Amino acid sequence: MTSVSTIGELKALLPDPVPGRRTLLGIVGPPGAGKSTLAEAVAGLDPEHHALVPMDGFHLADQALIALGLLDRKGAPETFDAHGYAALLARLAGDPDHTVYAPAFERGLEQPLANALPVAPTSCLLITEGNYLLLDAPGWRDARSHLDQVWFVDVEPGLRRQRLVARHIRFGKTPAAAEDWVRRVDEPNAARVAATRDRADRILDLSGWRVG
Repeated sequence: MTSVSTIGELKALLPDPVPGRRTLLGIVGPPGAGKSTLAEAVAGLDPEHHALVPMDGFHLADQALIALGLLDRKGAPETFDAHGYAALLARLAGDPDHTVYAPAFERGLEQPLANALPVAPTSCLLITEGNYLLLDAPGWRDARSHLDQVWFVDVEPGLRRQRLVARHIRFGKTPAAAEDWVRRVDEPNAARVAATRDRADRILDLSGWRVG
């Protein structure tokens, strides 16, 4: 496990560029581990040449989840378009000479937002983050095959759960509903993610993380 507490330490871990093609870096970890914070920090190291394309843009919309009977499990692996995500990574890895538009996830709406993230041809390092990048299942295996490295983010479980409850409250749930969702949905998903930990190329401890 590698401890990371500063931007400088983070920069030293970046994979070496490969001439003639893009590098794809995956950041994985259980819900609330700090994946988004880390991914945004990596992207911010060189905004002209780094691009962030989160997995969350491939959430199925609520309309699709209702039809599938999965709305009460939103966030589980089967509530994502894993094959679509893998197809986008393959397209981005191909280093096209035009801007590619990727979907985003709008937290305020709790819905995916199509074509919201432009990835310019100048982006040579692409960062993607999500829970299931190392899952051994259809679609997810294809996605992993396009990633040059995958980093697993570790954090103390109690802190991670506190972050999740606070996040759900911030986006509209009552404290009781937030606690119930974390117990019933987020924690089973976290256990599935934790089981993939040993497949990562690098495991990061962010307990001392600070900017600067």
